[in-house]
Amino acid sequence: MPRQTIPFSSGIARVLSLADLQNLDAWPKAFAGKSKDHRFYEIVEQTLDSNFEHHYLVLEDGAGKVRAVQPIFFVQQNLVEGIPALRGAVELIRRRFPRFLTMRVLMAGNAAGEGHLGACAPVDEAWVADALFATLKTYARRSKASLVVFKDFPAKYRQAMRNFSAHGYTRVPSMPMTELLLNYTDFEHYVSTLGSSTRKDLRRKFRKIAAAPPISVEVLTDLTPFVDEVYPLYLQVHERSPLKFERLTKKYLSELGRRMPDRARFFLWRQEGKAIAFSIALVHDGTIYDDYLGLDYRVALDLHLYFYTFRDIIRWALAQGLERYRSSPLNYHPKLHLGCDLYPLDLYVQHTSAWLNPIFRPALKFLEPTRHDKVLKRFRNADQLLA
Repeated sequence: MPRQTIPFSSGIARVLSLADLQNLDAWPKAFAGKSKDHRFYEIVEQTLDSNFEHHYLVLEDGAGKVRAVQPIFFVQQNLVEGIPALRGAVELIRRRFPRFLTMRVLMAGNAAGEGHLGACAPVDEAWVADALFATLKTYARRSKASLVVFKDFPAKYRQAMRNFSAHGYTRVPSMPMTELLLNYTDFEHYVSTLGSSTRKDLRRKFRKIAAAPPISVEVLTDLTPFVDEVYPLYLQVHERSPLKFERLTKKYLSELGRRMPDRARFFLWRQEGKAIAFSIALVHDGTIYDDYLGLDYRVALDLHLYFYTFRDIIRWALAQGLERYRSSPLNYHPKLHLGCDLYPLDLYVQHTSAWLNPIFRPALKFLEPTRHDKVLKRFRNADQLLA
């Protein structure tokens, strides 16, 4: 297939494959300051077992200088994923119309994490946002996509992307990450700052764990020798999740440590020699990103493994002098009581049909996922989701 080009007022966009990027000097620069740098995007494309169709938009200015490389991908998206109240009615309709509320979507961002603008220099972010605004809708129409979505972009991009909402896009909150500032001397100091009921509950849980056979933890940079053992634990958690987008593979777990040993950290917990939990994290710029958790549910609930693993990760992060703990979306109830704040992520959405978009915009306000999660409203900074 010939490479597509899309001219715009201040430059040109070229749609390339990952193979095309290997000799492009700008590619490693695009996400150099992010926890998930260009290596992560390569791992995602090459290891995730999904229906994602990956491409990369190379943005050049009028002088021919590459100022950004923006990962994009196509996916068939179920628009009511994560809205239990609508599932029954929608499934009835889909018996006759199988593709009802399912669309081909062009997404900008990361298929396995938060999205970022792929500017080669931070000062270019506003230029990159304007270039994407000028080109993505055209590319989506050429590719027969019904929606353009900027997926899970942190709130810090709201200023750079302010023109989107004013000119056809709808900004709605995505399911947020959570954040805990690690300004504590140790874990016990942290617990002392929590509410009395939470402190009492945690101590009760940890006493119960202490009465069980000992649990050990090991921190690794390469999970490959243990992938077959721990992967079923990931699947147990994944299958319980009300929202499913990406699904990790064994190859992903191995390649993450092999290609990103400077950032990847795997926490592995064992009891009586058997793996009962593991966590996949990235460490960068004073922050630990706790992205995925695997649990053996035959013992996880009785042993309160979620809280046990959280304690060990926080202890390790404090010992390393890290400043922030960020965890992936969902499971908000315990995070609320553990004193976490929300780390807002945004979706920018536009229908490619000029006459349908005005109808779609108000419907999107109802379909957005945070609307139906009552726990989110209880966080002290919940107002930032819509700020």
